[in-house]
Amino acid sequence: MDELAHRQLASIAEVVRVAGSAGIPVWLRGGWAMDFQLGTVTRPHVDVDWYCRHEDVDRLMTLLLARDWRLAPRMPVRRQLDLFTADVEVSFAYLGRDGDGRPTVGGGPWAGTPLPAGMLDAHPGRIGALTVPTISVAAQIEFKQMYPVWMPERPRRPKDADDLALLRAVPGRAGPRTPRP
Repeated sequence: MDELAHRQLASIAEVVRVAGSAGIPVWLRGGWAMDFQLGTVTRPHVDVDWYCRHEDVDRLMTLLLARDWRLAPRMPVRRQLDLFTADVEVSFAYLGRDGDGRPTVGGGPWAGTPLPAGMLDAHPGRIGALTVPTISVAAQIEFKQMYPVWMPERPRRPKDADDLALLRAVPGRAGPRTPRP
């Protein structure tokens, strides 16, 4: 594991500690969520991706900025929260809820779009002594499979195919799927 991965893991631990102390639920997503469900670092990661509830964004941002994190200039905060701690890029996509309490996209042009059923019901993942809430393996698989369909301008990358193979091998990965329009 390289030095950036160590710094990314430290940022993950800090987010869990800061958010947990404030009662703000967060869920790891993306490549690091996969690694935490597998229990090992499988490859280098460019950034660390999270979900947080839209209503918690301002409070979470204030807490992390007070710890010397800084805003990333590339993405408007109304779509997602992008921050840096040292050279580690961290993003928080927003979660909303529909009338029945199911998770939806919480910001940006897709706000209100249903997210996979059971996505937030996964057992926490673990790497070493660090335990982290993650989105479910079934949701990770659905996202990896469907991104090229939902967003044709974002073709599947070789690492996505590799990730799908690893995720499909996780025991007990089956879960409900959310129908898509």
